[in-house]
Amino acid sequence: MAETNLGATAISNMTGTLENYSVDIAHTDGATGQKEYSWQNHNWTTQYGYYKNIPECKNVINTKSTWTMGKGYIANEITDMLLMNIRGNGKDTFNTILENMIRTYYIGGDSYAEIIRDKTGQLLNLKVLDPSTVVIIQNDGGRIIRYEQTAKTNAKQVVATFQPIDILHLSRNRTADEIHGESMVDCLADIILMRNEAMQDMKTLMHRHVKPRIVWKLDTDDEAKIAAFKAKTDNSTNLNENIYIPMGAVEHEILAVSANATLNPLPWIAQLNDYFYDAASTPEIVINGGKNFTEASSKIAYLAWQQTIEEEQLYIEEQVLAQLNIEIELEFPASLENELLSDQVKGEKGVEKPTASVPSDTQVTSAKPGAAKF
Repeated sequence: MAETNLGATAISNMTGTLENYSVDIAHTDGATGQKEYSWQNHNWTTQYGYYKNIPECKNVINTKSTWTMGKGYIANEITDMLLMNIRGNGKDTFNTILENMIRTYYIGGDSYAEIIRDKTGQLLNLKVLDPSTVVIIQNDGGRIIRYEQTAKTNAKQVVATFQPIDILHLSRNRTADEIHGESMVDCLADIILMRNEAMQDMKTLMHRHVKPRIVWKLDTDDEAKIAAFKAKTDNSTNLNENIYIPMGAVEHEILAVSANATLNPLPWIAQLNDYFYDAASTPEIVINGGKNFTEASSKIAYLAWQQTIEEEQLYIEEQVLAQLNIEIELEFPASLENELLSDQVKGEKGVEKPTASVPSDTQVTSAKPGAAKF
């Protein structure tokens, strides 16, 4: 018989088995004193793959690009005539070129377009480039001195060299002395993977409800008979047909998990959806109208979204002026500022005091003796 002495109790040592979450350190990609420092986006194909294959990622980026361009550019008549002749690949317009570059730098952090001028320096065209083929080169002072374009099939083969004045370069959220911008896709990747893994699990779960797994208990160990029975049952399952078995020859048991034995993935997927849009700084009300928004919260979310887009528009306007010497204005599609100010004025006025509509409203009709008269 085993001893039941409490004095023999032992304590385990789990030191080091549980680790606190930590964030990896990061360094900026910038000139560090060498004569030339270069950078090229080697992650573009992965980032572009997220954009092409993840619907919510594509939707957010497209929405941000579309809203940043708003109703298009506004410029004086001379500038408008100049920009109307810019055709990019032949079917582009200045609006579509800018929207393409905005979409591109959301995906990869940077976008580039070759600036084509005539002999007098007059702007003739803008040709958008593949960001994965462009190398940025800085000098030891941290100034961009040239761009190199490599072959798509060979990153080491330089096919063209451009001076800084010959490239329109847009960088998203460039930080400190970094030579490049910041991709939106990179910070959303983990959320996207978690959400799609949960959705794949849910897909498998739904398939198991329609076609559950079955444990067949066969009254034989003959491999040939087992293989023949397996082929018949699998074929009947795939064709959704009946199968007829002699009584007593086979027993079966549906392999299922009770409803409350595992976590329901749907709340987790919904939470990841909300987290995704929060991380992308894009309110759901802009994407699909939202689900749990009140009118007041919708207006606040929309106003916050407007500030983000107008900041983006300011960046584009400044870069077009600085790099192309062209002054444009991007118009925000629809503003709620006036409506919010109107609501604020109404709130400050408060509820108006009730007033008598007829003289009899101020008369007492059943006053008792000695009661006050008005």
